[in-house]
Amino acid sequence: MSDGGLNVSRYLVFIYGLGAYVISVATLLCLVGFVGNLFVAKSIDSGFEEPSGEALLTNLFWLGLFAVQHSVMARSGFKKWWTRIIPAPVERSTYVLIASLVLLLLFRNWAPMPGVVWEIDSPAGQRIVELLFWTGWLTVLSATFSIDHSDLFGLRQLRHYFRGEPYTPVKFKMPLLYRCVRHPTMLGFLIAFWATPVMTAGHLLFAAAATAYIFLGISFEERDLTARFGEAYREYRRRIPMIFPLPRKK
Repeated sequence: MSDGGLNVSRYLVFIYGLGAYVISVATLLCLVGFVGNLFVAKSIDSGFEEPSGEALLTNLFWLGLFAVQHSVMARSGFKKWWTRIIPAPVERSTYVLIASLVLLLLFRNWAPMPGVVWEIDSPAGQRIVELLFWTGWLTVLSATFSIDHSDLFGLRQLRHYFRGEPYTPVKFKMPLLYRCVRHPTMLGFLIAFWATPVMTAGHLLFAAAATAYIFLGISFEERDLTARFGEAYREYRRRIPMIFPLPRKK
């Protein structure tokens, strides 16, 4: 390929990856609004109500679709096959793009289940839960920047490709929150998903399904991380709790 064609290819790949990043960030903002019933037209407790049985099946389908997509595309075996079809520099960007699109479909097709499971009546209690909600999302955001936000969303891979540099994986490190728990991003999601002053049946289904998937996903991720970093990660697992900030082991 000529230098001109290669430059065009680099620009196209970079634009594609940047677009995927913008969509993924917008989707995360929609997730905040969806779970918190904030600033979005269609949230976890709003929309057309279906019969309870149909609503349950609808929601389980979309939750399951996201879990399968998100888990399968993250596995190393799938990545090896997938990069035979798409350029390796956009593998991560494509992953976050497809995950974002599936989440947006989940938001659009979610069937509200408005039955109240529990409710906090105290204004002080409501403020505390709302504070926990935002603390969860702040934890998610902080954790992504603690390791490498750009690598997580595929921007670092694009930058290396655009500059004509070989991609080097992020090295193992333990910054900030990662010295307290091994998966602070997932801890943040759990806090945000469960912290609500009014827990409806639909919200409970979402939070419970997300919790089950988070712990399942962690088991797969830790296997991959152990294979990648070896004894360093095994020692990290021995010393740092997985998701709840318990006292360190001696």
